[in-house]
Amino acid sequence: MTIKYTPDHEWIKIDGDIGTVGITHHAQDALGDVVFVDLPEVGKTYAQKDPAAVVESVKAAADVYMPANGEVTEVNEALRDDPSLANSDPLGAGWFYKFKLANPADLDAFMDETSYTAFAADAH
Repeated sequence: MTIKYTPDHEWIKIDGDIGTVGITHHAQDALGDVVFVDLPEVGKTYAQKDPAAVVESVKAAADVYMPANGEVTEVNEALRDDPSLANSDPLGAGWFYKFKLANPADLDAFMDETSYTAFAADAH
């Protein structure tokens, strides 16, 4: 299983042709306490960089972008019920949605953990 990171502070866990998407520690730190999430519709197809979900905090609202072309296969209903999971466990139980990648190579350009850590440190 591979994890990639986007410049928009999302992570994608890749397992075959399924990607699981969430926000990074850096993103949840910047947002503050998450109070609401608007998750995508299962079965809907998105193009790369389309806003697929929204995360709202006490400070701001932000889009969660589709990292690659694909179809949403599952959403995290637990996150809908308890949006604070995006703060308490952003890389685990706080995932947003899963999607079937149209072309897994679309994710090759994203950062690995080492590159993302350096990128996020510069973003402060």
